[in-house]
Amino acid sequence: MTRNTTAPKAERLIKKYPNRRLYDTQSSAYITLADIKQLVLGNEVFKVVDAKTGDDLTRSILLQIILEEESGGVPMFSAESLAQIIRFYGHAMQGVMGTFLEKNIQILMDIQDRMAEQSQGLYQQHFGPEAWAQLMSLQTPALQNMMNNYIEQSRSLFVQMQDQMQDQTRSMFSAFPFPGSPPEKGHKKK
Repeated sequence: MTRNTTAPKAERLIKKYPNRRLYDTQSSAYITLADIKQLVLGNEVFKVVDAKTGDDLTRSILLQIILEEESGGVPMFSAESLAQIIRFYGHAMQGVMGTFLEKNIQILMDIQDRMAEQSQGLYQQHFGPEAWAQLMSLQTPALQNMMNNYIEQSRSLFVQMQDQMQDQTRSMFSAFPFPGSPPEKGHKKK
């Protein structure tokens, strides 16, 4: 599925009422979380607001959809992954982690788009459905290997970025004596 890169669509407004009902102002109808999920899958631009206060609730609604997806079917995140994400909240690396995840998701979306574009051309020009299915079954290990390499590179990049930040922090605060920290070479402990 390729993403539409033409002019942005007008933002669709959805109001959430105190009775937890969601009202789509474009269709003038009440909708469910499943309907909002379909908007997301259809790349619709929307905003969910509290009908009374006008507060933006879009992130909260998207997190509810993720919770439903994680609870049923095949979850995307392991319990350890979720625990690691929670550990980043309130941590000095929280902002870096958010940016890191966003950039990685964008890279994965770009890869998906390129693969879809390339496969669409191949499928239409050279293959029937049976041949395409056979090709994809052979490509699955290669794609899995490519994704594993990407994940390992991404992990290495993050660890390197974290080490650089720690080094910068140490050098920035090296002039301050902190209890329990070893004195710098050349400085005598008083």
